[in-house]
Amino acid sequence: MQYRTLGSSGMKLSVIGLGTWAIGGGDWKFGWGDQDEQEAIDTIVRAVELGVNWIDTAAIYGEGRSEVLVAKAMQQIPAADRPLIATKCGRVALGNGEIGKSLRRDSVIAECEASLKRLQTDCIDLYQLHWPEPDDEVEEGWQTLVDLKAQGKVRQIGVSNFSVSQMRRVQAIHPTVSLQPPYSMIAREVEAEILPFCGEQNIGVICYSPMGKGLLTGAFSAARVAGLSAKDHRSRDPRFQSPQLEINLAFVEALGGIAAGLGWTLPELSIAWVLRRRELTSAIVGSRKPDQIAQTVVAGSRVLDPSSMEATDAAIQKRETALCELGGLEKARV
Repeated sequence: MQYRTLGSSGMKLSVIGLGTWAIGGGDWKFGWGDQDEQEAIDTIVRAVELGVNWIDTAAIYGEGRSEVLVAKAMQQIPAADRPLIATKCGRVALGNGEIGKSLRRDSVIAECEASLKRLQTDCIDLYQLHWPEPDDEVEEGWQTLVDLKAQGKVRQIGVSNFSVSQMRRVQAIHPTVSLQPPYSMIAREVEAEILPFCGEQNIGVICYSPMGKGLLTGAFSAARVAGLSAKDHRSRDPRFQSPQLEINLAFVEALGGIAAGLGWTLPELSIAWVLRRRELTSAIVGSRKPDQIAQTVVAGSRVLDPSSMEATDAAIQKRETALCELGGLEKARV
């Protein structure tokens, strides 16, 4: 496993972080289907055994369930070996299946206190604004995180899904040590402006969905997509629906050949591809079972060679050309 420093924080993170979005289960708007609780706990414990030293979660994942499961897993890990915990605020369960958006001071403070309680800790290692929404509350939400840091409730503060202009706004108040954006071979929007800006400003990047919500694992087929549970939000994602699905599956097949030529799995190729960028500190890999993280954590030591990089770029260009012919690249928003 490789380790990189997160921006100006001084924190060394494993280049693979364990994502807990999916273990929140299927009983909320952006769920991934039903989740066995013990398997989730075992997955977190196994990840730490394999060298993963930080866990990504959020208050809204499973409406708090993911944080609760993280806390339960921590009780099974010796105190000296426990990983860093990153969580987020700004998305609020409204109690009717809908999700509210608030960065107001009282809301952020309430979310922080609730997360501390669920995580069974007195300090969160990295606390992030989940989305810059509502936009007119960004400064208020960020100042609240600054205050929580001063109070010792959180160690470091960062943002997620922010644009360059929004990062500039918060930077004027207090430096952000990190940005968490979506980034993968099928979601490359951050390459144009955001990654270069983060590199210039020494903002660590911890990307989510490096395997495209599972599309870039090679485990999907048209039949499997058709069988997705209604509790799995991917059943409503355009990338998992025709006509994008057929283009994406053809892309995955091409990538499979490249990975096989390297003696790698497709997840290893997908993760190594995002980690090739110097701005990246870590890639968040979601896992629901211990054997899944055992398979993907290998990517933490993989480095793409130039010829494989060239072949991968050609496959990416072919996919994007096909999508443009449909009327443009569509941007999934979660």
